Amino acid sequence: MGAAGLLLLGGQSRAATFLSAAEARELMFPGKAFIPNNVQLSAIERAAIKAASKARVRSKELKAWRSAEGDWFLLDQVIGKHEFIDYAVGFNPRGEVVGVEVLTYRESYGSEVRNPRWRAQFHGRDYREQLELNKQIKNISGATLSCQHITEGINRLAATWAEVLSKRL
Repeated sequence: MGAAGLLLLGGQSRAATFLSAAEARELMFPGKAFIPNNVQLSAIERAAIKAASKARVRSKELKAWRSAEGDWFLLDQVIGKHEFIDYAVGFNPRGEVVGVEVLTYRESYGSEVRNPRWRAQFHGRDYREQLELNKQIKNISGATLSCQHITEGINRLAATWAEVLSKRL
């Protein structure tokens, strides 16, 4: 392989898929049945979510599943440093986070956000608390942007629960 081929290989990120959506949902809500309930967000809802969370809403569609009891399982993406991070968040009927799972991590470093102790910091949090890195949520050295963006994403999803999903119970 020539030098040009080596250059191309050296610049690739290392994408790793750790869980499927179904596996993450089962970890958060063992044995519970969910039905797909994707949500189309109106411009007014997106503006309300942005105002409540201070985070940009990039997509008009929310990939969501709902249980008969009112639990929600949501898929989302945030940017790490350069690449997307696919993650899932579960909410109970009161809008409290019951779980956070990283599904796919594409960056070459910073995957420490998969650490269960780091993700556990979100458990029990809800839309009433604007989470901030280095305040309520501890940072991980070497994964600062991933930590920051996942925290912002969870704030956005909590605001989505309060502004949109809670009204669909």
